Amino acid sequence: MKLATWNVNSLTVRLPQLLEWLAAHQPDAMVLQEIKLADDKFPHEPIEAAGYEVQWFGQKTYNGVALLSRRPIADIVRNIPGFTDDSARVITGTVDGLRIVGAYFPNGQAPGSDKFEYKMQWLRALRDWLREELAADPKLVLLGDFNIAPEDRDVHDPVAWAGQIHCTDEERGHFRQLLALGLVDAFRLFDQAPKSWSWWDYRNLAFRRNQGLRIDLVLVSEALRGAVRECAIDKAPRKAERPSDHAPVWLQMEDAAA
Repeated sequence: MKLATWNVNSLTVRLPQLLEWLAAHQPDAMVLQEIKLADDKFPHEPIEAAGYEVQWFGQKTYNGVALLSRRPIADIVRNIPGFTDDSARVITGTVDGLRIVGAYFPNGQAPGSDKFEYKMQWLRALRDWLREELAADPKLVLLGDFNIAPEDRDVHDPVAWAGQIHCTDEERGHFRQLLALGLVDAFRLFDQAPKSWSWWDYRNLAFRRNQGLRIDLVLVSEALRGAVRECAIDKAPRKAERPSDHAPVWLQMEDAAA
């Protein structure tokens, strides 16, 4: 089973690139972030024509998430139950016994800001809800744009980024709390090339200089750890004309139902 995540940073702009990626890589399921579309504007027809069922949760201009699958999607949940949120950030569904949680974590703006406090509240709510989800569905994958670089090796310049958004002790502490639930960073199950990033700023020739962060992540539950065969970042779409600032991340594993 092949899973993928991609912050497309506007599905309206990136739809041709998404369809091309689906055709080339044939994921069994995929989650998208920052679709930036109201629900009634979602381009479901070309995605369905590519062979995917799709569920989405959008809003105008900002945020928005989607879940695509070649197989039927069951038990769909939008956002974090019990947490009041005006932003469309989470979409969850079950595909062949695998609970898939696609998430667009809040950016947080800057430490000390109201948006940072919202991020902390959101992360606490996510952790508490995922604890319940894992108890009900031990075979679970949480993937998406985490807006957190877990460690200094996930940052091109740890000194410059120290204490900055995505790299604060508070954010990394929350990330470790997610791991403590029984989740594993699938990318780090394998030897990876140094300076492996999933996001590069549009400014300052960051992609050309390979100055980025690894903030697009795939976490698998302990029940799935042994089934994971590969996890990688596909930088190729970042080289396209009018690219997203994020690259897709994909995971290959044995079927959850096996």
